[in-house]
Amino acid sequence: MSIAPGTAELVRRANLARTLVAVHRDGPLSRAALTADLGLNRSTIGALTAELTRLGLVTETAGAAEGRIGRPSPVITAHADVVAVAVNPEVDAVTVAAVGLDRSVRARRRVPSTGLIAPDELALLVAATVREWRGSELAAASVVGIGVAVPGLVHPAAGRVVHAPHLRWTDAPLADLVGTATGIATTVGNDASYGAHAEYLFGAARGETDVVYLNGGASGIGGGLVVGDVLVGGARGLAGEFGHNPAVFEDAADRRSGERAALEDEVSRHRLVAALGLPAADDDELRSALGASVNPAALEEVHRQRRVLASAVAGAVNVLDPAVVVLGGFLATLVEIDPDGFGAAVARQTIAGSAPLVRSAELGDDRLLVGAAETAFARLLDDPVATMSAVGSTSSTRPDRL
Repeated sequence: MSIAPGTAELVRRANLARTLVAVHRDGPLSRAALTADLGLNRSTIGALTAELTRLGLVTETAGAAEGRIGRPSPVITAHADVVAVAVNPEVDAVTVAAVGLDRSVRARRRVPSTGLIAPDELALLVAATVREWRGSELAAASVVGIGVAVPGLVHPAAGRVVHAPHLRWTDAPLADLVGTATGIATTVGNDASYGAHAEYLFGAARGETDVVYLNGGASGIGGGLVVGDVLVGGARGLAGEFGHNPAVFEDAADRRSGERAALEDEVSRHRLVAALGLPAADDDELRSALGASVNPAALEEVHRQRRVLASAVAGAVNVLDPAVVVLGGFLATLVEIDPDGFGAAVARQTIAGSAPLVRSAELGDDRLLVGAAETAFARLLDDPVATMSAVGSTSSTRPDRL
């Protein structure tokens, strides 16, 4: 916020941000709950929610009677028509979604690809998708930002993809490309870090202070770390890249790649799809196919990958001592076949002889998109007034019209 410190306006703007964050992350909330949670008086909360309503960021409805004397406290809900567009390019498809400030997925599209998409092609695809949605699903919406979740090394502050090996992108100014094509402020980050952030805020790791997150996608295995309530990026943004660690085997017979194989060489969605005899599959299709398969070779591949993954998780537990390990993408599918058995395999290889909670990502296929959207919402959540003013100044009709 560019307000002189110590002024009443700074305090008001800060309290607006606190109120919006609370409703976005915990809502819907009653005015009474906001009063208690934020430590502000009722009249201040009333003024703040009225301002957020005027800005079009929340809605206010009558609360339900709870058997107490007096009028029910109004309920404040983040507005579904304030949206961020989330994008996840992968080697086999590009997924685009519109995520509301209330965390609802307003629109979603998966565009399969037969070849690798280039950064400038991705920018044009996103622009065309948003333009189409503005005439249909998002006709009444305000788009406040775009977040792109990339499977690779990213410099978030510069909006630049340093290296995404599976997409074959190097030094790509992706935020500039997408922002120019759409006219919408764009952020770019690592997909697994976005997934970790989303699960920490809204999913399987909510309320935990120390978390290991592993994400399995078409490009391989990435990860994210939360240590002491802080999302850890590392000196170069590479923290949590478990997929590049050497694979470890309890049984040497489980090795399928060379002596220097990485975890993602051995635990691979591509290997699972091939074992099932499928030409391609997204996570839902893979889950369904594995559940229905009676092919001994496919089932053995599943159990082999579970054993290798358990060793990798145990190694992470021994180093980081998390309270919970969250697995997303096809890794969750592997574990869900027998969660107790997987937990026992991890515990057998940990120092303490016990394992932390191992959970599947609660946000499912939306985890990376919700994380990307959360980053796109960051400016708005930090300063609602300045952001909505900036968004409104870009168009005389609708701020995000292309």
